Amino acid sequence: MSALLAISDLHVGYADNREIVEALRPRSATDWLLIAGDVAELMADIEWALRLLSGRFAKVVWAPGNHELWTHPSDPVRLRGVERYDHLVRLCGELGIVTPEDPYPVWEGSLVVAPLFVLYDYSFRVPGVHSRAEALAQAYERGVVCTDEMLLHPDPYPSRQAWCAARVELTERRLGELPADLPTVLINHYPLVRRPTDVLRYPDFALWCGTERTADWHVRFNASTVVYGHLHIPRTTWHNGVRFEEVSLGYPREWRPRPTEPGRLRRIS
Repeated sequence: MSALLAISDLHVGYADNREIVEALRPRSATDWLLIAGDVAELMADIEWALRLLSGRFAKVVWAPGNHELWTHPSDPVRLRGVERYDHLVRLCGELGIVTPEDPYPVWEGSLVVAPLFVLYDYSFRVPGVHSRAEALAQAYERGVVCTDEMLLHPDPYPSRQAWCAARVELTERRLGELPADLPTVLINHYPLVRRPTDVLRYPDFALWCGTERTADWHVRFNASTVVYGHLHIPRTTWHNGVRFEEVSLGYPREWRPRPTEPGRLRRIS
């Protein structure tokens, strides 16, 4: 029986994670794999993992994370911003992997599988903070700063929030064109709603975890499930009756203490 499986935050730059990814296998020859971002930071590692998995699963669907978009000092591929994202989309095209730029495929004739590329705009702020500038100043003062501030460049957009705004508008338009009678699986690196970030150890980090502009998408666009990662807190939650699956593998220091087997693919359908 075919399965729609999901995982994210593979971070194959870590040797232990690379071994886990090497061991990933479909349950049947017709299984699809949804990857909700953060495969790796270096282009060579990203290509290695995507090539491996696309050769094993009937279809791979990828949504980018922030780490794929980094221009890392160790990466000989120096592309930044939109050019880097476009390069990744072309790579996926060569491997037969579905990206947010492709037509959304339909799973078994009844479920639209929609990979999204929606960034963040610093609107997930802690209570009492009312502006992006104030929120960032507080985060820097507390030493809670995402590496994106140094490595994720928005070129040619003037800022990451401007890039986010453009992606929200494009994605919202495409989702609005879907048939109203077909349920969706929405795959995005970041949670589409704020509530999953409430459990973060460092609440200020929520700034880099999404945008309030997607808060009703799971209802408006008929989602049966929302698949995401980024938080490295794998779990199932429900929002407005919609199932949200955080499917990250995460860093070895995070998954080693857990009693569950690392790298287990989450069944979505």
